[in-house]
Amino acid sequence: MQRVVEEWLKISLYDLETAEAMLKTKRYLYVAFMCQQALEKILKALYVQIEAKLPPRTHNLLYSNAIGL
Repeated sequence: MQRVVEEWLKISLYDLETAEAMLKTKRYLYVAFMCQQALEKILKALYVQIEAKLPPRTHNLLYSNAIGL
């Protein structure tokens, strides 16, 4: 499962780097979107680390929070 955690974190870092690039060009809508995507991936990595199983498929951060993701 550690590989899965590392992959989620690697992709989240890419999303944050993309957000930084969008910030430099003042594309704020995309900055917010990419930050949200990065947060989802970080939460999923945390879920895998704690639960030792794959996370549920959802993009709803409120639902993710409610189930402890």
